[in-house]
Amino acid sequence: MSILRHALFPRYLYSMKIALLHDYLVQYGGAERVLEKLLEIYPNAPLYTLIYRPASFPPALQKQLNKRRIIVSSLQKFPLAKTHHRLYPLLMPYAIEQFDFNNYDLVLSDTTGFSKGIITRPQTLHVSYCHTPLRYAWDNSQRYIADYRYPSLLKPFIKWGIHYLRIWDRQAAERVDYFIANSHFVKKRIQKYYHREAKVIYPPIEVRKLKIAKRPKNYFLLVNRLLPYKKTEIAIRAFNKLKLPLVIVGRGPQEKYLKKIASNNIKFIGNVYADDLRRLYKSCQALIFPQEEDFGIAPVEVMASGRPIIAYRGGGALETVENGVSGLFFNKQTPESLVEAIEKFQKTKFSPQEIRNSVLRFDERFFKKQIKEFVEKKWQNFKK
Repeated sequence: MSILRHALFPRYLYSMKIALLHDYLVQYGGAERVLEKLLEIYPNAPLYTLIYRPASFPPALQKQLNKRRIIVSSLQKFPLAKTHHRLYPLLMPYAIEQFDFNNYDLVLSDTTGFSKGIITRPQTLHVSYCHTPLRYAWDNSQRYIADYRYPSLLKPFIKWGIHYLRIWDRQAAERVDYFIANSHFVKKRIQKYYHREAKVIYPPIEVRKLKIAKRPKNYFLLVNRLLPYKKTEIAIRAFNKLKLPLVIVGRGPQEKYLKKIASNNIKFIGNVYADDLRRLYKSCQALIFPQEEDFGIAPVEVMASGRPIIAYRGGGALETVENGVSGLFFNKQTPESLVEAIEKFQKTKFSPQEIRNSVLRFDERFFKKQIKEFVEKKWQNFKK
């Protein structure tokens, strides 16, 4: 085992001074799932982040973070920053640029927004694992303003702020030496907005921990942070009409509104982690996935549990879901289109083992191997 480990990750890399960087540690989602594995790959690397709120994470990750040296930015002390980080996007570019990485050979950032903007010396290699270009600064900017229903008086200032962030984000992308994208969908966005190439390395899935149930139960499942762009409202309105049981996992700013419009057949159970979440995965009829996601870890985990996906035909789902094999697509982000797909699903048979087999390529061991090989290769090139 040790021979194989050193073959994948040569000895000289262990002597390098390596730092990890994550935008902010205030919520648990796909980016944080990737961070968990990066922490395992680099057990001695300190972790830099803009804001840190330990209570946001499941016990296993909290335990891992408690052992790590964590460096936070000046935003950590700002009012409400830990619970309402979205108040401070215009200050995040400045805050991220204040981190000092002069003592490191390699910085590996895990980012959906700001971490790519760090300033490093010429001798420091910066590799950025990019989940998406800053979402609300580019193609989602108009939808972002509409979805969050800001007061009319504020909209001109918000548009100016987004314009500023778009300019900064484009300039910040030039500071990265090498990009990794979490999907081909994101790779295309990096090419369009940053004019940079990226290597696709899919996020890691703990396939070995996910099992197939003998008999699923009579409920559909939705796992999301309750944010406007996640399109949870579409699913609620569809299930209001169908009167089928829907279990919603997650919390977020829309929670109160979504509960208000939901019928009695829809159950909100908040955040669920580890074994409890895996039990929900393997026992559901199907996962409802109404958003256009950059990749989407939850659908792959559900498929690894042998259950199909009913997904909007867009984004990362096109790279993970095989129509008619591991799930079904619907073409419009409307309740009507989703209802039609669910009715079709009820007449379609799926093979749990075939569904699971379709996503084995996303197992975490491939992620770790590819990350190590990519870093080694780029470090060798960078030294030259």
